[in-house]
Amino acid sequence: MGRRPFPLRLYAVAANMLAPVAYGRVRAKLREHGTDPVRIRERLGHPTKDRPDGRLIWFHAASVGESLSVLRLISHMGQTHDDWNFLITSGTATSGKILSDRLPDRCVHQFAPLDSRAAVQRFLAHWKPDLAVFVESEFWPQMLCLTHARGVPMALINARLSDRSVRGWQRFGATARHLLGVFSLIHCQDRRTEANLRHLGMAHAKAGRNLKSLSGPLPVDQEKLHAMQEAIAGRPLWLASSTHPGEDDIMLEAHRALLEDHPDLLLVLVPRHPERAEAIAGLAKAGGLRITQRSAGEMPEDGTEVYLADTLGETGLWYALCPITCLCGSFVPVGGHNPYEPAQAGSALLHGPLHANFADTYAELHEAGASTQVEGAAALAAAVDRFLRDAAALAQARQAISGFSKGQEDALDALALDLSALVDPV
Repeated sequence: MGRRPFPLRLYAVAANMLAPVAYGRVRAKLREHGTDPVRIRERLGHPTKDRPDGRLIWFHAASVGESLSVLRLISHMGQTHDDWNFLITSGTATSGKILSDRLPDRCVHQFAPLDSRAAVQRFLAHWKPDLAVFVESEFWPQMLCLTHARGVPMALINARLSDRSVRGWQRFGATARHLLGVFSLIHCQDRRTEANLRHLGMAHAKAGRNLKSLSGPLPVDQEKLHAMQEAIAGRPLWLASSTHPGEDDIMLEAHRALLEDHPDLLLVLVPRHPERAEAIAGLAKAGGLRITQRSAGEMPEDGTEVYLADTLGETGLWYALCPITCLCGSFVPVGGHNPYEPAQAGSALLHGPLHANFADTYAELHEAGASTQVEGAAALAAAVDRFLRDAAALAQARQAISGFSKGQEDALDALALDLSALVDPV
């Protein structure tokens, strides 16, 4: 690849010097979330598990969503290659906790090494991956360059690069081409990213299905689902999923309007970040709504109007329970969240207008009549009201989104074959 561009050399010096400070910060954050102290040293590249014999395929993802998106792909590759093993790395305590219960066979999780030469080299020397697969936009320069320097085949999957990011990359064109040039395969989650990467000189970038559409339904604890169904006792309900600040007010305002005509209606509200639960509970109570809270061990009661589902790892339960979902992160400039999760559960989908992160997907959903875009509390209340009054319309919406979800399967085989070819070229 030639000599590293000056910005990368400068970055390497700074990253190596600041590694102790960076480690202090991540160590404090992991401790705060109750991470096993032994595992915290994984961030310095110290392994806590032995490397298995045979082929090892390494997947690196940033956090929860990216990590979960590759689990089905790992399972699929593991079924095809029963002598392969898999390693998945991520950086957050939450991702580590959630992955611990969902890892496929012959797959282990480690926290990713910090982007310092010592940590990355220590990591690579132990794990010796036969293929390194990076998910979405995890461009840690030393991790990429040092992995490539060891001769490891590398792939970037579900790549996402916004127009704004491209404008930033263009100011450092040689640096961008050097970093992105380590990837033999670049699979993009949408046509916009393909165009942006090709504009940066990556002629082999190719758009495919968003990996999150191939991840399969979220897990559902059937005992918990049955308990919730007994608790609500046939009451109508709808779900506000993955709310951010500024969206809880919209959800609660819509719900208050709906209660005027549907007095037994229940709203299940799932904040994107459970630590905001107390603030959300305060908003609900200030608006005169009766609320119970899952993290307190409470179940919905006859008088409950809002059920605050402020726990981690139960999103699949709420999608399975609720026939109507308003997917948030789309009423404030967050960019939207993964619509495939409610789709795979067959929950009728409503959302706001700010969904740039899934623009292609929502265009397909709209074309298939599988989602409804609303703007503001009044429009949201009207859309939920229509589904509550018209059982046929609700059934049609649920059938449309289930059909859309089932149409995504073929791409999994194609991506698995492409990755396998990097390990064992034909």
